[in-house]
Amino acid sequence: MPVRARRPRGRWLGWAFIGGAAAMAPWIWGLARTMPSTAVVPNWSTAWVGLDLMEAAALLGTGLLLVRRDERYRTVAAVTATLLVTDAWFDVTTATPGAHRALSVALAVGAELPIAILCAALAVRAFTPGEAVDGGPVKDG
Repeated sequence: MPVRARRPRGRWLGWAFIGGAAAMAPWIWGLARTMPSTAVVPNWSTAWVGLDLMEAAALLGTGLLLVRRDERYRTVAAVTATLLVTDAWFDVTTATPGAHRALSVALAVGAELPIAILCAALAVRAFTPGEAVDGGPVKDG
């Protein structure tokens, strides 16, 4: 049975995402000009514990899928990388100057970012030449 040529999937959705990114520019500019440099946040610890729980769940999911040789590990690894980079960013930018900031930078550089890079590399493996996006072989028609 001949393989039909695929139409570009999600092209309109891609343009919608690009438009969304462009639409965020004025919002980001406004935030940068109007937000206070300090804030008191009620549930601060809940936010941080929640982020760390999400990271732990993502690491667990990536590990379990790798152990099972389940190709879906790539998607979970991408999420894990994103969470780790996000955590590193907020750890460093919200730490108080001095020892707390130094510890945050050390943890980011020594643990979070290297693991995020590893997870990103695992996720990128889904796009090796000669394979379709779903990991299967490319079919020439």
